[in-house]
Amino acid sequence: MTVDIKIVRAGQVYRYYLRQTVVGDGRRPAAMPLREAQEQAGVPAGRWMGRGLAALGLTPGQEVTEAHLRNLFGKRGRHPYADRIEADRLAKGDSPKKAFKAGALGRRVTVVGVDFVFRPQPTIYLLWALGDEETQRAIEIAHERAIERVLEWIEDEVAVIRYGKDGVYRVHPPGGLVAARFRHYEARSERPLLHDHLLLSVKGQRLDGKWGSIHTTALHENTVAASALYNEFVAAEVCEALGLATEPRTVTPGRRPVMEIAGVPHTLIRWTSRRSDQIAACLAELEHEYVTAVDDDGDLKFLPVVSERARAKLNQMAARKTRPPKQPARPLTQLRASWKASAIRTSGVAADVINSLLECARAAAAAIRARVAAVVDVALAAVDVTATVFVMNGGGRFHRRHLLAEARRHLALVLRGRRRDPGLDDRIVAAATSTHCLDISEPMTARGLEPGHRLYTARWALADLPAPGRPPTPALVPDRQLPADPGEPAASRPPPQVAGEWPIPRIPLQYERAVLVGAVVREKLRTTTARGQAYDVVAHQQAAMPGLLTLQDAEPADSDLGDEHDSAMAALRALQDSSTDRQALELTDEHLRRLQIAFTRAADQARRRANRYADREDAAAPQPVREDDQRAHGWQQPDPRHGPRAGR
Repeated sequence: MTVDIKIVRAGQVYRYYLRQTVVGDGRRPAAMPLREAQEQAGVPAGRWMGRGLAALGLTPGQEVTEAHLRNLFGKRGRHPYADRIEADRLAKGDSPKKAFKAGALGRRVTVVGVDFVFRPQPTIYLLWALGDEETQRAIEIAHERAIERVLEWIEDEVAVIRYGKDGVYRVHPPGGLVAARFRHYEARSERPLLHDHLLLSVKGQRLDGKWGSIHTTALHENTVAASALYNEFVAAEVCEALGLATEPRTVTPGRRPVMEIAGVPHTLIRWTSRRSDQIAACLAELEHEYVTAVDDDGDLKFLPVVSERARAKLNQMAARKTRPPKQPARPLTQLRASWKASAIRTSGVAADVINSLLECARAAAAAIRARVAAVVDVALAAVDVTATVFVMNGGGRFHRRHLLAEARRHLALVLRGRRRDPGLDDRIVAAATSTHCLDISEPMTARGLEPGHRLYTARWALADLPAPGRPPTPALVPDRQLPADPGEPAASRPPPQVAGEWPIPRIPLQYERAVLVGAVVREKLRTTTARGQAYDVVAHQQAAMPGLLTLQDAEPADSDLGDEHDSAMAALRALQDSSTDRQALELTDEHLRRLQIAFTRAADQARRRANRYADREDAAAPQPVREDDQRAHGWQQPDPRHGPRAGR
């Protein structure tokens, strides 16, 4: 995720944000004015954002002053000009109590806002840090536009104000929200890290003109969808402005690929990830302690395998343990010079590649645009999105926000840095919910009736999906026997060994199974027609999953391409084994032309099979959710013999 969220309380504004965040994570002396401290640290002044500024007498892009922050965030949600309003009321003869109330925005609150941190993908801020001033400015503009787009989506669809008894009434703030944005340039490791802190106020105006508080739980629940939207938009803006393209890169085997700018060497990303190496080393030690920890009786405290949830918790602990202290902030010109010198000296990448990084990325983008077409099939995208969300969420239950986040990831994978039509992600989600999902919400709850909180599951039978893999069997060590089943009691263990002497068993990642589920459903759709049109699975695979192309379909039996076709297929298999698109640039135009012929023949064969199947009487298109299915999976009245009321 490239968007983080953190709750901001009234006391934190003085202890942390007014002393460090507003001056680029530096140290601001108590008596130094805010603007002077920002100039000394070399960071720009904060700027106001959001459609709710008009109601407070502010304008977009206006400089954020210390008095504004102190009133809106530090004094439990007062008007940014509360001091002036209170003074005017006192001059008119109002009592101090009425004057103070005039400067308030509704009730005083303890949680005054949330801190969203937006940072682009590593390859983007590497181009920003090592490129020229024109490249730097283009990336900063794309970064700001992506933040504006995410804030607009939060204002329109996510943020709600609760009012009435127990917050039974919920309404989107019609006037929008208010946020202060602060720019930072580097990470704690003194490596480049372009990121912005967006302090979003929880105060919003209702239809009746009164001020209420934003429900922060809704913001937390939609952080993943906001991160996917930001990633998609910032990559599209950068690629369109600089003539680049994105490619999927596998960072951790078994996990979903990360979309990065093609042509930027992965070694440079490793140069910026010094903190990641420290966290990984600490994580290995924590995992060893986790699987070997015993209580006073010598029994295991935890499972003998590391699940995804446990690994996420251990990763957070490792990040906290290895967190270095903050360094004094420096001007951007000094930072850029030191970054480039350090990259040339320590990254292992040639100096000419670093100096011509943008040209290398443009060359890789031209090769990708010529080889990968942007084919967005809404019906097949709905299959991929539903399959992934169904497997990745525990129990196979999910909400619309999960589908929306996965749809945005899918579009980023397919479009490779191209801009998409507005609302295309919503169309994919609508196709997924109407064709492949069952609504299993409980209508008895008020929140379950809201569209954003409807509960879904997939319509597919579990017997049709691949069976989940079992945890890998760890290597046997003398006098150390781990149980094959995590539920079985563990055998006694000798004193702990040094970390690294034996492999840590981990439960297989769910994303691998999600990919298999999508492949199973697509195979069934190969011979299925919808509205008279056959699903073009081959074209969809070429665009959405170029690294997972079905080779048997690309090799028709009657191929007359001869040895040259075989060499092209060998190059395609090499592409499958490569981790980036940049490694596949040895494919010549002739190879690509022959591969296109092979894929065209495979698509024709798929259409012929689909037409033969469509003539059968039992052929049927995917139907919307049936009412009997809804009743079968709907909410049921609890048995009086069970539950908390049993025996009463």
